[in-house]
Amino acid sequence: MIFDEFTIKTLIQRVPNFPKAGVTFRDITPLLQSPRALRMVADSFIQRYVEADFSHVGAVDARGFLIGSIIAYELNKPLILFRKEGKLPGEVLSEGYQTEYGQSQLQVQADSLCEGDKILIFDDLIATGGTLLAAAQLVRRMGASIYEAAAIIDLADLGGSQRLQDIGIATFTLTAFALDEY
Repeated sequence: MIFDEFTIKTLIQRVPNFPKAGVTFRDITPLLQSPRALRMVADSFIQRYVEADFSHVGAVDARGFLIGSIIAYELNKPLILFRKEGKLPGEVLSEGYQTEYGQSQLQVQADSLCEGDKILIFDDLIATGGTLLAAAQLVRRMGASIYEAAAIIDLADLGGSQRLQDIGIATFTLTAFALDEY
């Protein structure tokens, strides 16, 4: 199936003032409800990474779980979950971060990765980069490295992808939106 960026972009809804005033939320629910679009998205990532040299797929809570789990399954890689505070059992590592909504904590099970592991970190979008930067810090604290940070959407005007690249983390997204687009 050929990737159609226009179709993907038109299925991502713009929701002004959600979850708080001044924030424009990009809702991928309509994309997930379209079997054709979901397949295009998943297949695009799978084709990109089918021969890539990484050992694990990391998925960021919660929308990153949706495509991240498909990628891990299709590429036969272990799936590592990066969750919001208080959602994981056992010993966890925590990292605070700033989002466009406020302060938050991201956690991962402390024994998820080992020195020498290399991980692809997946989320639904890159906005300010706070969540992915927190995940990267957790990965590095376990002695592992980041292969790439990937997402469906880049909101480049918010600077997150640039922040990741500035600290040496390659990024890849299928599409990008300007703040006022759509």
